[in-house]
Amino acid sequence: MVTSCPASPASPAARIRRRDSDPNLRAPVKKSRRLRLGRKQRLQSPTSLPPLGDSGVCDLFECPSSGSDGADSPAAARGRSPQPGPAQRWAQLDLQTFRDYGQSCYAFHRARESLFHPRESLAQQPQVTAESRCKLLSWLIPVHRRFGLCFESLCLAVNTLDRFLATTPVAADCFQLLGVTALLVACKQVEVHPPRVKQLLALCCGAFSRQQLCNLECIVLHKLQFDLGAPTVCFFLEHYTHTRVEAGQAAVAEALEAQALAQGVAELSLADYAFTSYTPSLLALGCLALADRLLRLPCPLDLLLGGHAQAALEDCLDKLQLLVALNEASLTHVLPLQIGEKCSLAPRSK
Repeated sequence: MVTSCPASPASPAARIRRRDSDPNLRAPVKKSRRLRLGRKQRLQSPTSLPPLGDSGVCDLFECPSSGSDGADSPAAARGRSPQPGPAQRWAQLDLQTFRDYGQSCYAFHRARESLFHPRESLAQQPQVTAESRCKLLSWLIPVHRRFGLCFESLCLAVNTLDRFLATTPVAADCFQLLGVTALLVACKQVEVHPPRVKQLLALCCGAFSRQQLCNLECIVLHKLQFDLGAPTVCFFLEHYTHTRVEAGQAAVAEALEAQALAQGVAELSLADYAFTSYTPSLLALGCLALADRLLRLPCPLDLLLGGHAQAALEDCLDKLQLLVALNEASLTHVLPLQIGEKCSLAPRSK
């Protein structure tokens, strides 16, 4: 098939009229050149990007790797220094919320605490002893304080640890890994920014891998059937403090000081296997009663408030007094200075 020859080129004016009348024709546009990266310009380091979190979401704040200066804690990542101890994290009492929901929450937790209370958790453990448990928790308590975690996280971690020990034998060389795993599980329930896995593994001097910790976390959750909301000593300490203030038995400042001292005593009792036989509500009453004695409050806490047997309360109180007498120097480090002076504890070591 023969095609016709192209027409002769039109005049410039005709080409302009044709271009204006045809919508499909437009003037060529010069493309903008892409900015090229100079050879001497360095690429951005991938380490400056926000790292992925370990709890299923991306961390909103970059958490540096573990170091000796304490910058690896979530508290440092939020732009503040780690808090020295749970006793200094005082909050104003929310009495209105307590009036609305306090008794209902207390009744709910009291009814459930026996379900989460492990008795003789080391009875079936061939390699884990009460001494090794004390060593682990004596190491884990400063770790929880180093990260600036709340007391509720520590209580839940100890409860998770004991409940798992009651169900599964644990080898001695994996016991430390179980401790940090229990702390991670507890922090995911309570803390806004739980510690990252690599931060916890760095505290173990690289003895365990990330995969080992994640595998053990799955085993713990499976053994506990994902039932993790245990009533803790922390909850009952706060409840009894609200109760005495609402009833006019103590001023707010006095009640908060007694709660801070009782929290320090309860922290010591968590590492002692002898106190695992007491329920959290009973242990909280004993700690507050001892705090009232040490602070010499004019109106001590009513020991019948929790409905416990008088003999059990006296037994718990006697053991707590002995525990404080043996650990006065350690207790002063978790208390504000003015509380330590009021209760005449051993002076702080310089």
